[in-house]
Amino acid sequence: MMCGGMMKNPNAVALGKRGGKARTKKTTAEQRKEWARLGGLARAAKHPKKNLSRWAKLGGRPPKRKKGGR
Repeated sequence: MMCGGMMKNPNAVALGKRGGKARTKKTTAEQRKEWARLGGLARAAKHPKKNLSRWAKLGGRPPKRKKGGR
């Protein structure tokens, strides 16, 4: 796979895939739920409360931000 003109190290890719599975096995459902909750709070902190209320009424998530600026 090409990334910026350089090849990815296949050993690093394999280790990355294994690491996620190992982490899943050793964490509890409560821990994963807490991490998801904290992630949602972090995403919500990036937007004004007025927008969050509007998006909640529409039943959707905030739109993704464009890279490279605010």
